[in-house]
Amino acid sequence: MNHLSNYSSSPSLSRNQGRGSRFLILLMLFAIACPLYATERLTLVSAVAEALKGNPNLAAIRARANALAAIPDQRGTLPDPKMSVKMINLPLESLSFTQEGMTQLQIGFSQGLPFPGKLRLRKEVAQAVADAAGFDVDELRLRLARDVKMVWWNLFYLDRALEIVDSNQILLRQFVAVAESKYSVGQGLQQDVLLAQVELSKLLDSQIHLEGQRRNEAIRLNTLLDYPTTAPVLLPTEVSEDFQPLRDETQLMTRAETTSPLLAMRAQQIEAAKLRVALAKKDYYPDFNLGAAYGLRNGNNPNGSSRDDFASIMLSMSLPIYTGTKQDRAVDQRNSERLRQRYALEDERNQVAAAIGQALSDYRRGAEKVMLFKTGIIPQASQTVASMLAGYQVNKVDFLNVVRSQITLYDYQTLYWKAFSGANQALARLVAAVGEENIYE
Repeated sequence: MNHLSNYSSSPSLSRNQGRGSRFLILLMLFAIACPLYATERLTLVSAVAEALKGNPNLAAIRARANALAAIPDQRGTLPDPKMSVKMINLPLESLSFTQEGMTQLQIGFSQGLPFPGKLRLRKEVAQAVADAAGFDVDELRLRLARDVKMVWWNLFYLDRALEIVDSNQILLRQFVAVAESKYSVGQGLQQDVLLAQVELSKLLDSQIHLEGQRRNEAIRLNTLLDYPTTAPVLLPTEVSEDFQPLRDETQLMTRAETTSPLLAMRAQQIEAAKLRVALAKKDYYPDFNLGAAYGLRNGNNPNGSSRDDFASIMLSMSLPIYTGTKQDRAVDQRNSERLRQRYALEDERNQVAAAIGQALSDYRRGAEKVMLFKTGIIPQASQTVASMLAGYQVNKVDFLNVVRSQITLYDYQTLYWKAFSGANQALARLVAAVGEENIYE
């Protein structure tokens, strides 16, 4: 005993016990923290924020826009000047710099000068392209937010549908128990038991189908958020079920004319095309090149005086003489591109108007169906189920009608959440089409 007592009180063992205690504490804290992290609910707002922050496709488009934004200053700057060093009139026999009077070492500089207005137009073209790319980023942000909302509401609907399936399975099991109890005392039929079991199996099949859909939608959402595809996706169980009135279709289209990044991008592309036409017309005029050179001469003149150095000034210009096959064709090309961009804008305007009209119609129809289910159909179906079940227990209602009424209630409850999610998905599409969240009256 003394040996054991001395051993247990040794400093080494105390240190080991201390480390073990700290390890157990850390392990307990980790075990507590993991469930807290795993049960964190992903709200719609946080899902959109995460997608806009981490989506790689959006990051790639933003990087492209940043690259294009660096071009205008480059296009509006003169070309780099050129420096030249020449040995002029050097005798090949002697390679002497003093033998001939015209032999010289010449140092020159030249600067290209585009015709006045060309640099400005080149810069404006590049700026319009960069602005269009910036609006393209904004449009992709809207589409990404729309896609996230669409998938999020799909998941929300599937969660509610799975909850309804679970509750109906419980009810059908109770129906089976009631049917078996009545059959056991000779007051029921075996077919009632079998019927309830069949409907219960159908619900299990529905559950498998819904769970498969939910896994697919969770993968889609994780991909949009740049999360691992296997990351758990837990949504809130409750959201506001109110629907606010929206502006009419004409007002929304008027707003889209000024707020839609897609239309703004097309407008900038038209502006760039117009500037390219003006720039092509400038090519009818020549570009210039201005240069100066200094020639160093060695040796003496015949009269004994040292040879003077030479200075040269040069001005050259391009001669646009092939206008029929070059400049004329370039102007035709740019005019065709401008027409193409104008028609593209008209097509996009029609597409935006159609998207607004369809989304608004789907939203209103979904909101009306939600109200109908919530205030009329589901309460009536619930009362029917309760009445049928009470009648069955006193042998006044056929068991088949009881089961059918419960299945009908299940269908209506599922359709309610489908209509609710569909209306919110239409709202997400409407916001993306208009280009802003302020779409309410």
